Amino acid sequence: MKCPFCGHDSSRVIDSRPAEDAIRRRRQCERCGKRFTTYEKLETFPLMVVKKDDKREPYDRSKIEAGILRACHKRPVSSEQINQLIDSVENEIFSMDKNEVSSSLIGELVMERLKDLEEVAYVRFASVYREFKDVSTFVKELESLLQKKKM
Repeated sequence: MKCPFCGHDSSRVIDSRPAEDAIRRRRQCERCGKRFTTYEKLETFPLMVVKKDDKREPYDRSKIEAGILRACHKRPVSSEQINQLIDSVENEIFSMDKNEVSSSLIGELVMERLKDLEEVAYVRFASVYREFKDVSTFVKELESLLQKKKM
């Protein structure tokens, strides 16, 4: 790192701290002894979500959170459980090491975890996500859930 004062290309790190989305480093030039601060930020490529209509948009955690919050409305699910569920989905998505992921995959991952967390919230989420057209589709999903529970 070049010193902004004398231009010397050698400095030492005196202190490192996490900063918002970066690491703050306090440095001292080995030639002139002056101190300066640098910020290091990991360069990442945004994850793109491929929607059902083949449009692409940047991944947005708040969209998953909004859907889960709607499904869990007035259900015994804490905000900590919701955050853990979203973290779990994100960990799986980001560990795939892909630049693009389909919205349908994200929806399936959310439903899989909601089914284990809270069944009513799962059915609510599934009814919107899978676009249940009539009551019979809704009943089939409930019957499937009940059969799996008996096993």
